[in-house]
Amino acid sequence: MIIGNGGIALELVYEIEGCEVIWVIKDKAIGNTFFDAGAAEFLTSKLIDEKPEAKIAQKRTRYTTEGRKKEAQTRANAGNIGSALGPDWHEGLDLKGTKEFSHKIHIETMCEVKKIYLQEEFRISEKKSLSFPRDHHDQSVTTDKEIWPVYVELTNEKIFGCDFIVSATGVTPNTEPFLCGNNFDVGEDGGLKVDDHMHTSLPDIYAAGDICTASWHPSPVWLQMRLWTQARQMGWYAAKCMAAASVGESIDMDFSFELFAHVTKFFNYKVVLLGKYNAQGLGSNHELLLRCTKGQEYIKAVLQNGRMMGAVLIGETDLEETFENLILNQMNLSAYGEDLLDPNIDIEDYFD
Repeated sequence: MIIGNGGIALELVYEIEGCEVIWVIKDKAIGNTFFDAGAAEFLTSKLIDEKPEAKIAQKRTRYTTEGRKKEAQTRANAGNIGSALGPDWHEGLDLKGTKEFSHKIHIETMCEVKKIYLQEEFRISEKKSLSFPRDHHDQSVTTDKEIWPVYVELTNEKIFGCDFIVSATGVTPNTEPFLCGNNFDVGEDGGLKVDDHMHTSLPDIYAAGDICTASWHPSPVWLQMRLWTQARQMGWYAAKCMAAASVGESIDMDFSFELFAHVTKFFNYKVVLLGKYNAQGLGSNHELLLRCTKGQEYIKAVLQNGRMMGAVLIGETDLEETFENLILNQMNLSAYGEDLLDPNIDIEDYFD
């Protein structure tokens, strides 16, 4: 059972093969952190596919821990999983089960975990668990005869037995070790407030990544999101700020905070998120342009007053550079209307 609806959960449900997986999410649709319902529907169809296709090529820096390859070969230190940076966290882990199928996933939406029982606790409770739904469309309920190591009761009153629970329910700033005896300014989300040079409210103390809350006036197309890419950018920039402060120099804000950009891979699709990709903070004063080719690509552009404010690109669209430039230069696109996403027009070449 996988509990959660963020990046780790999205990666894991697809990477696990040959094993029945129950996916518990508190939202109506998968990937709520990243996608709207349309993109979620586009991706969900991939989960039902039995055929495992070739993995897409990775065109980015890969992150692993030192000596990782040797460790993976010998498996001498199984307790030391290693790097948690980006989509490489499961490298070297064998995520294949014993069953002959590729994916078998059942999604329980709009619910959370109510209680977890160990085997003996569940036997004493005399409650009944449900078997794994056999058919994607089958809503019939059958009692599970199998005995499992652990049982999970959900807030929708359903109980499922499983071998293993993965809790991937999000990120909370881990400020507790630093708050006692210090007078940090803390943001509404519990992070340490930092200014545009990653400086906290205390002299000579900097913070970056998940633990901090960006408290400067941000660019209109940037937002803070607790992701590994942003944590790396913040850490790199914080180091520059510290070095500059130590010699009394001033530096400009790093370019990576001009535009929110995140590139990852979900369900073997390349996924690019740019700017206010879900119209965050734009209110009702915006319009969406969509283009979807089932099994191939999903493109969403967010426009406000004729200017592109954000985009979601799923699949090999080759539009990320063009859209990035259109968001940054805030060109008025009103004249193009829906033709902006016309598949017969090579907009990459047009705006080059």
